[in-house]
Amino acid sequence: MLADDHDLMRRGIRDLLEADPELQVCGESSNGRDAMELVRRLKPDVAVMDLAMPELNGLEAIRQIRKEFPKMELLVFSMHDSEELVREVFAAGARGYVLKSDAALYLTEAVKSLARHKPFFTPRISEAILNSLVASAAGGHRETAASDPLTLREREILQLLAENKSNKEIGTRLRISVRTVETHRRSIMQKVKANSIVELVHYAIRNGIVETHSCTSLFDSAQPAPK
Repeated sequence: MLADDHDLMRRGIRDLLEADPELQVCGESSNGRDAMELVRRLKPDVAVMDLAMPELNGLEAIRQIRKEFPKMELLVFSMHDSEELVREVFAAGARGYVLKSDAALYLTEAVKSLARHKPFFTPRISEAILNSLVASAAGGHRETAASDPLTLREREILQLLAENKSNKEIGTRLRISVRTVETHRRSIMQKVKANSIVELVHYAIRNGIVETHSCTSLFDSAQPAPK
């Protein structure tokens, strides 16, 4: 199953994978929330996940998939290779990581490896993992998502808030009441010590819950109107 918010990228991934007679793409999604529904319905052997997706980002989707389906194999397919992000991805439950720039070289091999329940890392990701281990051994590692005070549900709601969704829109998408959304929102603000939605968005960006481009409309709306 493929999850990426760029249609052309998904088409390219599908063509690349299905050129191998051993592989079949059973479903596609353009956001993390739909990816969750596809996983529940199709139960694929391997889910190939982008990280920067709307509504529910790839990292949050991976955490939830791993919780519901502990034996499903999850492969990250991303343009980002920072050591901190790689560390969070594997802490969330992924067992493979391929950079988009390396797709032609490694993606098919990675999917086959995970289908055999063997982890797969491209050389650049292996280097990032090694650097992270060295930093940890030296006592210089930073806090990871494990120390995040928010629950999975709160992180979901925070992403939607950061994407400028109203309480009503969030309630509809998550099938919960507006009052429940408001309760979660207050809890989130208390936990992260935020006094405004803009501070919440900054927290979401710093912690990889949402990317800056997803929040443009919210930041624009927070600016004073031109005179």
